[in-house]
Amino acid sequence: MHVEATIFEPSDWVPNNQRLPVLLYTGLVDDHGHCAFEDRFAASGWIGIWTNGVFDYQHYHAGAHEVLGVARGSATLLIGGPGGQAIKVAAGDCLVLPAGTGHQNLGCTSDFQVVGAYPKGQHADIQTSAASSDTLAKIASVPLPHSDPVQGPSGFLTKKWR
Repeated sequence: MHVEATIFEPSDWVPNNQRLPVLLYTGLVDDHGHCAFEDRFAASGWIGIWTNGVFDYQHYHAGAHEVLGVARGSATLLIGGPGGQAIKVAAGDCLVLPAGTGHQNLGCTSDFQVVGAYPKGQHADIQTSAASSDTLAKIASVPLPHSDPVQGPSGFLTKKWR
């Protein structure tokens, strides 16, 4: 497994999160080619677990950090708003997006599927317009997760985000 951390500056109307980096985990498949994201996320205390895709329009969440584990297929995701970075992801990859981080599906295979979740007590709200001062304050006040969604309480996120 490999982990990359990237801070995204504000981009057009998307605020992003200048305090916490986006984390990209790659190579999370087991010996049988499975990536049991539901089990990993639940064991790490992340909740509201869902399975679907990623919206094809740029958006962000002001009230939650979000984890996206690629269960099947592949996609190119635009992370960080309109001027952000196009990132190719495939089964076994996982993104942790701090509150305020823009994301959009630019194109994917027909079998593309992600498993998403949020830290306990947080819920996604879909924002598609510029952040007001109240929204920026909400983003800044979202609590840090107690656990890395992939590696648990002593994982990379808990070290990098503290």
